[in-house]
Amino acid sequence: MVLAGLLMLQQLPAQTPVTMSDAIQYALKNSEVLKQARLDIEKGVYQVKETRANALPQLSATSTLTNNLLVQQFVLPAEAFGGKPGEFMAIKAGQTWGAMTQVQLSQQIFNQQVMTGLKAARTTEDFYRVSEELARENVIQQVAVNYYQVQISRLQMSVVNANLERVTKLGDMIAGQYENGLAKKIDVDRVKVNRSNLEAQKLLLENSIAQQENLLKYYMGMPVMEQIALSEPDLGEARLPEAATAGDHLNIESLLTYSVLKKQEDLLKFQRDAIAAEAYPTLSLSGNYTYNTQSNRFNLYGNNALSYDMAAVTLNLRIPIFDGFSRKSRVRQSEIARLNLQEDIRKTSNSLYMANENAKSQLDNSLRTIRTQAANKELAGEVYESIRNNYRNGLANLTDLLNAEDELVNAQKSYNEALLQYRIAEVELLKSNGKITSMLNGSR
Repeated sequence: MVLAGLLMLQQLPAQTPVTMSDAIQYALKNSEVLKQARLDIEKGVYQVKETRANALPQLSATSTLTNNLLVQQFVLPAEAFGGKPGEFMAIKAGQTWGAMTQVQLSQQIFNQQVMTGLKAARTTEDFYRVSEELARENVIQQVAVNYYQVQISRLQMSVVNANLERVTKLGDMIAGQYENGLAKKIDVDRVKVNRSNLEAQKLLLENSIAQQENLLKYYMGMPVMEQIALSEPDLGEARLPEAATAGDHLNIESLLTYSVLKKQEDLLKFQRDAIAAEAYPTLSLSGNYTYNTQSNRFNLYGNNALSYDMAAVTLNLRIPIFDGFSRKSRVRQSEIARLNLQEDIRKTSNSLYMANENAKSQLDNSLRTIRTQAANKELAGEVYESIRNNYRNGLANLTDLLNAEDELVNAQKSYNEALLQYRIAEVELLKSNGKITSMLNGSR
């Protein structure tokens, strides 16, 4: 797996340009957030196994070896052993060496806490799985939005480059006119200033693109120092619908953000039940077998050693009676936490509906803005060409030409910005509808 990831890391930037689908697929395999989410899922599996183990038989064995450097003695009346009345004698109570081996077995018969804990562990595993799916959606959203931002910035760069090329040609033409006495020195300087401003804009935009690409690589889980080559921008009107659709009715319960909170509510319920289960009696069965051996020499398991064994089976019943109302207070705390979460669920539900409505509204507004800006861009281009022809024929001054050029550039930038806002709204709508994984097919 590591080798495959390294090969993909080397091949992704170096070969064909990376499409959005490529970037999303790479992120789903390499995102640190998703790797952590998958580890949480694995953790949940072992939590279930750990909890299930509490309901299974518990078996343990212990063995000890003791060297009694000074054997304990008991003082007894000497008369009991044939001595004189009133005298006492010390009797050793044990041997120099002793060993004990014990095997213990216990089995829960009824324990409400264990059963509740098992249900909670399974719900925790489900919670981690839903959280991983939500993290997956978030990664797709982050990669898609940042991919669009990089593409729009590159479109803006093409606008700046085209304008810089026009200004350079204009500057060369005016410089020639100035040498022939047909233009003023101030006209030459104004064009130079305009060109310097464009070059400054280009530097700022290059830096912005570099930062956006780094952020994209960060969300993809790609080392920032690696190079990446994105495909040519494809955000034009050819892929826009005639009108933004309102979309299907939002099913809030199908959204992962909502599902995660509901899983948390289930976990709080199990927490409350586990605390309440402390009031239930518990019944368990235990058994033990012990083998003891003693000797004054280190021959504990020989024929001359004193050895004996014993075994017992015990039925254990524990009945809680009074705990100072501690359990009652903890149950109430758990109930309050659950009530608090329910308010979060209501608040989140409202925010999800709001996000969906806002995305639909933004999508519709952005589409209308694109149509308006497209017409404005076309008109600005026509105005610029007309004024440029008039300038060449001496029917317009340089101020009119530079103003027309600025208006053309602003119209092109506004159009590109409207495209970006539409695509972001499109991603937000897919996310709010729970359909953002449709971007994996590369159709968008």
